[in-house]
Amino acid sequence: MKAITEEILRLELRNSQPDTYYIPVGKILTPAAREYLQQRKIRIAQEGAQPRAGGPRVVATEVPPMPQIVMSAPEPPKPRFVDYETGAYYMEKPEHMTHLYGNVLVVKNHPRILFRGRLDSLQAMIVLAQVQIAEGGKQKLVDDLGGILAILREMMRCDVLDEAFCSETILGLTHAELRERSHDPKKFFGIQQMVLPDCTMGRDYALLNQIRTAVRETEVAAAEAFRVGARYTRGDIIEELNRLSSAIHIMMCMYLAGQYR
Repeated sequence: MKAITEEILRLELRNSQPDTYYIPVGKILTPAAREYLQQRKIRIAQEGAQPRAGGPRVVATEVPPMPQIVMSAPEPPKPRFVDYETGAYYMEKPEHMTHLYGNVLVVKNHPRILFRGRLDSLQAMIVLAQVQIAEGGKQKLVDDLGGILAILREMMRCDVLDEAFCSETILGLTHAELRERSHDPKKFFGIQQMVLPDCTMGRDYALLNQIRTAVRETEVAAAEAFRVGARYTRGDIIEELNRLSSAIHIMMCMYLAGQYR
């Protein structure tokens, strides 16, 4: 199956701005070509689909084949990896690159990889906090952190496999209930809003606050990783991180209200 690269698209579209780009049967877009079309806000459709009313129709043109010399040499091996940014192919994985998903590679400091690093560090922080809190016998607090950890691990899995992420509840609360409790802790926990952490509140409260800030940092990393121009491709992940931040705030209120004793 022939691949349409970003370079081919730039040549085809250099003097036009179509509404929709139609991929001919038997051809595929490289990841870089697909992202190029998305950045130019050009819809992508398979050849045979109906064009939008009033929109110009552009179909990929055939690139004239280069003269070939028939040789008796064996067919070269197929490339094993493809570059997400450029569409280039590799026989071996370069040391400065890592897997984004499948056999698609990006550089190790790509925003998507930086986000996964933040997500990984956040999970490690929660596990360490669980160990320390368990020493004090607060099993309910350990269990609630375990629920947060499970959500983060599922989030990582969905990102790596490029699957949709869905979580209906956190701490047994719906998203609406989370928002209500986070915005009015006085009503639900008898705690004033925005209580600043202090060393007198204890180690466990300080650990929860540390996790809260790490969730916020991970959310910022996700916003950068999934930004394509002025839009975001993984609103499901970004939204869940925002809700997790509210959930940790609620846990801090529960702690001050004595619900973890």
